[in-house]
Amino acid sequence: MAITRITLPASARRGETIEVQWLIAHPMETGHRSDDQGRLLPRDIITRFECRYLEQIVLAMDLFPAIAANPYCAFTLMAERSGELVFIWAGDHGFEQREVRTLVVTE
Repeated sequence: MAITRITLPASARRGETIEVQWLIAHPMETGHRSDDQGRLLPRDIITRFECRYLEQIVLAMDLFPAIAANPYCAFTLMAERSGELVFIWAGDHGFEQREVRTLVVTE
């Protein structure tokens, strides 16, 4: 299980635009580097990220070997009503990480 940091406000007013940020600790090995004996290190990257709000995808992105280790992303979202944000990362070798945060929306 990778370590994640997700930042978003605990609450927001209906119609307010909020910023959501995430960072996930992952080495993101490209598969192009060699070890000390000249053998290629196997590729190990996060290939897909999705964020769902109120069961709808609000952001989806495909990631490639050029992405940095420990990838970070920030995006905005309009608060409609209280509910869960589900963050899903998927990658090589069956990697999958899922995190859930609750957003409380007030009038």
